[in-house]
Amino acid sequence: MRRFIRATVRVLIVLVVLIALGLGFVYWRSNTLLAPHIQISESALMIPSDAEAIERGRHLAVTRGCSECHAADFGGKMIVDMLPVGRIAGPNVTRGRGGLPADFAAADWERAIRHGLAPDGRMLAIMPARDFATLTDADTADMIAYLQQLPPVDREQPPLVIGPIPRLQMLLGSVPLAEARAIDQHAAHVPAMAPAATPEYGAYLAHTCSGCHGEHFSGGRVPGLPPSFPPAANITPDQSGIATWSKVDFYTAMRTGKRPNGANIDPFMPWATFKLMSDTELDALWAFLQAQPPRPAGGR
Repeated sequence: MRRFIRATVRVLIVLVVLIALGLGFVYWRSNTLLAPHIQISESALMIPSDAEAIERGRHLAVTRGCSECHAADFGGKMIVDMLPVGRIAGPNVTRGRGGLPADFAAADWERAIRHGLAPDGRMLAIMPARDFATLTDADTADMIAYLQQLPPVDREQPPLVIGPIPRLQMLLGSVPLAEARAIDQHAAHVPAMAPAATPEYGAYLAHTCSGCHGEHFSGGRVPGLPPSFPPAANITPDQSGIATWSKVDFYTAMRTGKRPNGANIDPFMPWATFKLMSDTELDALWAFLQAQPPRPAGGR
């Protein structure tokens, strides 16, 4: 019996050491990937100040999902607080206590939104910059015009803590932490794009959807989220997706959160945000999705 106990203890010690070494490697390697700074140089945007541009910027900030992470008042909110995933809060992006510094300039806004970078070039670990990297100059400028004049909100958020699970998933290539690493930081930006009910404009809008539904829009488990979160739906015209949906069904889903069979869409899908899109924007999204190749669900 004593030999068995001693052998069991030795095995447990070896397992603990191996786990500790594994965690050490995961943290060291992930910190190495998150550490580099990226410097960019591009012409400063001209930020408008008229009421029409600011209202356009508000529409963009809301319908592109910014308030989903930063809260309706943009004072920030807790998103995930669950080890071993970590503690992730959308930061306060107003000028209130716990928010942005007084010297946070228009160029800093643009660097964060389209490049996923802090003013000093540090990569923002959680910012979904790939969703916004293709924003036109005009839309980015309007969004900044709106964000710059937000009322101050006094709300301090806890520091970011990235747990071992997303770090390991990042090393395995399944979680895009620090999306600045995946962006062509020197790609030219389109000056402007007029809203139109076309597949081309729908493709422009759908960049926001790809973060959850995947680059092929066939859905599946969203990388980095806890298992309790529902998989993203297939929104291609496949039988496992929206092949049987009509345009009216699509509008109903986006405006009321109801599927064609009357079932509620999980609130994880931010339809309450997207319902504020204009008819032209929804028409464009519908045209784009209908033009996609049918793909089986789960292929992202």
